[in-house]
Amino acid sequence: MSMKFTDKNVLVTGGTRGIGKAIVEQFAAAGANVAFTYRSSSDEANALVKQLESNGRKAKAFQADAADYAAAEAAVGEIVSEWGSIDIIVNNAGITRDNLMLRMSEDDFDAVVGTNLKSVFNYSKAAYRPMMRQRKGRIVNLSSVVGVMGNAGQTNYAASKAGIIGFSKSLAKELGARGVTVNVVAPGYVETDMTSTLSDAAREAMLGSVPAGRPASPDDIASAVLFLASDEASYITGHVLHVDGGLAM
Repeated sequence: MSMKFTDKNVLVTGGTRGIGKAIVEQFAAAGANVAFTYRSSSDEANALVKQLESNGRKAKAFQADAADYAAAEAAVGEIVSEWGSIDIIVNNAGITRDNLMLRMSEDDFDAVVGTNLKSVFNYSKAAYRPMMRQRKGRIVNLSSVVGVMGNAGQTNYAASKAGIIGFSKSLAKELGARGVTVNVVAPGYVETDMTSTLSDAAREAMLGSVPAGRPASPDDIASAVLFLASDEASYITGHVLHVDGGLAM
């Protein structure tokens, strides 16, 4: 079954690279109008907007700190004003500042929780009233296998990603009766810029724990996001979909 998003209006945070870019491109290919946020890569953002528009889709790029609520409210407000609705929010923005907790600074903890977890609050809250008024909507939040299993040297990242799961389940209970679903995709090891800095030994050790025997591609994760955002998933909410090759079994 081919999922269609013809004329749906989508906002993806952190949409210029890796998983976020794959999500943006897959939604556009399925017929959606797509807005996305980015922090600093203006050239990549402008190129992506032109790419989407050349294929006949409406597109917008918002330069924003994901941890800034006012920026989230402004972005959602502009989409609703100009495009008429906000149908799907994908909270994908994320950073890492890994270190053993003994050496982790308070700033590193706050930065990761602010970008990874508070951003989910920001964009979900900004879309809350519009989606309730529409009596329909999809919110898909990106967590991680680390938020389920933990990982040494990533207490800040694990806390933020575990928090996303609890947040999403709670919000799903608030919005379920209004036709709005809230779900989570929890990726495992994905080939992105964020993981490209791993040593060969670290990469081999990680893959040795994956029953599928390979890393995920960004498109593997994006496909799961699109499923949870689709009409076919209308009776799924509060769910955590592991896309990790069996790592968290």
